[in-house]
Amino acid sequence: MCVMVSPMQPDIESKKMRGKAVPGKAIVLLCIASFLAGTLFTSQTWSRHKSEVKEQVALIPAHVKTKKLQATAMAKNVDHNKRILVEGKPGDIMGEVAKTHQAIQSLDKKISALEMELAVARTNQADPKITGEKASNHTLQKAFVVIGINTAFSSRRRRESVRETWMPQGEKFKCVRTIIVLYNYLISLVHDAGEKLKKLEQEKGIVIRFVIGHSATPGGVLDKTIDAEEAEYDDFLRLNHVEGYHELSTKTRLYFSTAVSLWNAEFYMKIDDDVHLNLGTLVTSLARYRSKPRIYIGCMKSGPVLSQKGVKYHEPEHWKFGEEGNKYFRHATGQIYAISRDLASYISINAPILHRYANEDVSLGAWLFGLEVEHVDDRSMCCGTPPDCEWKSQAGNVCVASFDWSCSGICKSVERMKDVHDSCGEGDAAVWNVDL
Repeated sequence: MCVMVSPMQPDIESKKMRGKAVPGKAIVLLCIASFLAGTLFTSQTWSRHKSEVKEQVALIPAHVKTKKLQATAMAKNVDHNKRILVEGKPGDIMGEVAKTHQAIQSLDKKISALEMELAVARTNQADPKITGEKASNHTLQKAFVVIGINTAFSSRRRRESVRETWMPQGEKFKCVRTIIVLYNYLISLVHDAGEKLKKLEQEKGIVIRFVIGHSATPGGVLDKTIDAEEAEYDDFLRLNHVEGYHELSTKTRLYFSTAVSLWNAEFYMKIDDDVHLNLGTLVTSLARYRSKPRIYIGCMKSGPVLSQKGVKYHEPEHWKFGEEGNKYFRHATGQIYAISRDLASYISINAPILHRYANEDVSLGAWLFGLEVEHVDDRSMCCGTPPDCEWKSQAGNVCVASFDWSCSGICKSVERMKDVHDSCGEGDAAVWNVDL
């Protein structure tokens, strides 16, 4: 079936879809309104932006001013620090550094001392016999130095020569000892001498004792003689030890163990009873090292290891020191030496396992050799007898100690101690004028 379409039909439909025509005046009015609205909007936006910009611009000077002030302050601070470092007195800077270093050393020493005191207390509690008869539970007496004078049963006259010279005694006591007057007067002056020793301990912290053990037959004649002398002078430190020349290493070990259990001292010293000592010079010398916790002071030497039997100072264990002709390691000569509290405590703690060689100075050196210890070679501790120490004294270099190397002490010390004291002594008032 065919459908006939009229050619006029599309035009009719397109006319139906068209709207009415818009008048020209309406278009013109619409354009004008749009222009006015855009102008108004743009004006308000620009005004607001302009206002914000003005506010921000107004803040810029204040910000710049603040930054300038901060920069100026920083510059001044830098300049101040620079002046301190560049223009400041070197003494002030070094003084502060020294104070800080001293404070650190002092703290390190205190910590080390506390650790050692704890270790010693534990050792004494575990084995109280190791520190001798007098060690017991009590508060330790504070001291600067404990001086142990090594002596023997046969050395009564040597002890008297020491008491009459460098060991503080009453002046009247010395005169009475010389002219021997009435017994009762002598006893009263001996008491005065004992009071002087106590005063020395209380005011200067200097403790002096003759160090001795007991005989092979306890309670025998020798022990009773020492008992009587101790009752007279009260200047002994008695050890739980059998006296004997070949037991000096054992005696030395026990002396330090006992001393550290009785006195809380900064230094512990051993000296022989035939050596002259200037107490004031000694204390002044030791005071230089009081900030160091582990110090070993004496006349350091390195003598030959003697392997030949029968000679003095023979070393039975010479093979331990290498081939024949070798020398010992550096150690202080046995006539006089001092160690700090930490080292004395170390000896006390480890006493049972510290090996003893034939010579006590070698033994002590061996005990300290493998430790972090500062060795101080102080040659003023080994001056010769007059004229050596006399010349040095006249030059203002007073010796700490004097003796003769050939005799390992003052030769004929009983007869010569007073002469050495008169020629090389620092004066009886020196020790009392030392300020610790």
